[in-house]
Amino acid sequence: MLVEEALDENESLFLIDLKVGADNSIQVVVDGDEGVPLSECIRISRHVEHNLDREQEDFSLEVTTPSITEPIRDRRQFNKNLGRTLQLKTDKGDFEGKLIEITDGQLILEWKSREPKPVGKGKVTVEKKETFPIDDIKEAKVKIIF
Repeated sequence: MLVEEALDENESLFLIDLKVGADNSIQVVVDGDEGVPLSECIRISRHVEHNLDREQEDFSLEVTTPSITEPIRDRRQFNKNLGRTLQLKTDKGDFEGKLIEITDGQLILEWKSREPKPVGKGKVTVEKKETFPIDDIKEAKVKIIF
């Protein structure tokens, strides 16, 4: 496949999605362990475009990176988001915390929570940390903080 050939030239890049529409529109979504520079999107686009014949079949081609609002779709995307705040949906509920570690198929999130004092009235801030198996995560998004 032409996209795979182009990605093989830079091992830090990986395919997130490839769609071919009925109108011969081709959309390629790539991500990278350290992000994806515009020059790499251009290089991938040129590689695909130069190996397809527009005379034989007309097409449109778009090579992009994932939108920041899109959920994480590939395990490798977690690595580049280490240290960022994630919003997770799991069978146990929804969680939001800073991704502090990635280990053998698991994520470790850390966050602060206001909980009732063990004794007396009022609340106290508690540091929480929990491990989530990646396979149990239904959806993960990076929280956008301004």
